Amino acid sequence: MKFLFVNSILSWFLKKRKHQIDLFCKYPVEVQQELLFNLLKTAKNTEIGKRYAFKEIRNYREFAKKVPLQKYESLAPMLERTRTGEQNIFWPSNIKWFAKSSGTTNSKSKFIPVSDEAIEYCHFNVGKDMLSLFFNNNPSADLFSGKSLRLGGSSAIYEDNNTYFGDLSAIIIENMPFWADFSSAPSQKTALMTEWEAKMDAIVRETIHKDITSLAGVPSWMLVLLNKVLEVTGKDNVLEVWPNLQVYFHGGVNFTPYRDQYKKLIPSKRFKYYETYNASEGFFAIQDQNDSNELLLMLDYGIFYEFIPMDQYHGEDSTAIPLEEVKLNTNYALVITTNSGLWRYLIGDTVRFTSLKPYRIQITGRTKHFINVFGEELIIENAEHALKVACEKSKAEILEYTVAPVFMEQKESGSHEWIIEFKKEPECAVTFTNYLDKALQDINSDYEAKRYKDMTLSFPKIHISRKNLFYDWLKSKEKLGGQHKVPRLSNSRSLLEELLVLNKN
Repeated sequence: MKFLFVNSILSWFLKKRKHQIDLFCKYPVEVQQELLFNLLKTAKNTEIGKRYAFKEIRNYREFAKKVPLQKYESLAPMLERTRTGEQNIFWPSNIKWFAKSSGTTNSKSKFIPVSDEAIEYCHFNVGKDMLSLFFNNNPSADLFSGKSLRLGGSSAIYEDNNTYFGDLSAIIIENMPFWADFSSAPSQKTALMTEWEAKMDAIVRETIHKDITSLAGVPSWMLVLLNKVLEVTGKDNVLEVWPNLQVYFHGGVNFTPYRDQYKKLIPSKRFKYYETYNASEGFFAIQDQNDSNELLLMLDYGIFYEFIPMDQYHGEDSTAIPLEEVKLNTNYALVITTNSGLWRYLIGDTVRFTSLKPYRIQITGRTKHFINVFGEELIIENAEHALKVACEKSKAEILEYTVAPVFMEQKESGSHEWIIEFKKEPECAVTFTNYLDKALQDINSDYEAKRYKDMTLSFPKIHISRKNLFYDWLKSKEKLGGQHKVPRLSNSRSLLEELLVLNKN
C-alpha cells in the first residue's frame, strides 16, 4: 500500500511537467529566443562576452554575425586555461567539472565544461522528463514500486588544479542528491567503483534480489550486464529475475543492432524502449511516444540550437540557420550554445527533422566517418594515426582499407573487422594487428575503455585483401575516378560484406 501511494504521488508530480513540455512545443521559437538572450545576458561580462560584445546583440542575426562557429580545437586553449584555475572566461559561474570525451585529431581526449547550471537545469531535468513522458504515455505504469537500475560509463573522477574530470555519468552520479539512492540501484558507492569487472560483479550481486522496474544505460554495456545477470542466476531471461521490469531508457549508440538481442533477453510485448539523445556537451532529445524512433527536441534545457545543411557544410566556415528555418528530411549538422559556456559549438553530430510541430528528430550520424556501435567513437583520424603507427613498426605499406563492426551475439563481445590492401604486407599479421590495436587505445580513450578485458570490444579481426580489390569494387559501382573514395569507417557491415565476397573471386 505504501509503494502504491508513493507511486501515485510521484507519477502525478511528473505528469505536471508535461504541461511545461507542451508549452515549449506550442511556442518553440519564442522559448528558444528567450533562452538565447538569457544566455547572452548571463555571460555578457565574461572574457568571451566582452570579445564579441554580447551587450550589443539585439537579435539572432547579430548573434550569428558576431559570434563565430567553433570546433573543439578552437576552444581548447580557453578550456585549458579554465582547467588550470582561471574563471569567467566563457561562463560567469565557476567551472570545476569537465566531462572527458573521446579524442580529436590533436589529443586523446576532449574536456567539455559542465557548469552547475547545466547539471541542475539540463542533466538533472533529463531523468525527471524521461519519466514524465513515459508516465504520460503509460498511465498505469508503477515504476516507483521498485528501483531503476542505472549503468553509467567509467566512474573514475580525477582532480587537477582544483577542477575535476571524468565520464559525464560519473559527474552526474557524484552530484546527485542523497535521496536519489532510494529510487535507484546500484548504490552510489557501487556506481562510482573504478574497476569495471569488479563493478559489474558488485552490481549483479546488489540488484538480482531487488525489484528492478526500469533500466537506464548504454545498450552495449547493459547487454554485458544483463547476460552476466542470467549467468549468475541461471535464469533463461531477464523477466525471470525482475518480473516487474517495464522500460529500458537507452542512448549513446545506435540501438538497432541490439534490438533483437534485447527482445530475446526481455521476451515481453508490453516492455517499452525509450531512446534518449545526450552527449558530454548536453542533453538534447527524448523519445516522447511509445514505440517510436523519433525524439522530441528539448528546448528549455539551457541549450540554444542552430543547424547547418550538410550539403552546405564547411566546418567553421559554414552558415547556420535557427530552429524556425529547418525543413523536414534534410540532414543537418548540429550547432549548440549552452549554459556551460559553449558558444556556437560544432558538436559533430548530424540530425534530420521528422516533425516540425512539435520539433522531432532522428540522429543520422556524424559530420565525419566514424564507428560508434559500442560507444567507442572511432573517427577517421584515429584510424589513420593507428595505421601509420602499425605500418612504421611492422615496415608495412597500405593502399586501401575499410572497417566495420562485428555486432555482439549473445554473450560474445563485439569487435572491429578490417579489410586492408597492402602495397607491402607485414611479416606477421597478428603482430601488425597488435600494433594497430595498441595505437587505437593510445589515441582514443573511449576505444580503450571498450577494449578493457574484452568486455565490450574484443581483439580486432583483419583480412588481407587480394590485389586490386578496392579498385574492382569501385569499378563495379561505376565510381572510378579521383572524386570517388572507398568509405573508411561505417556503422554498417554492408560494404565490408560486399568486399569479402569480392575478395574470394
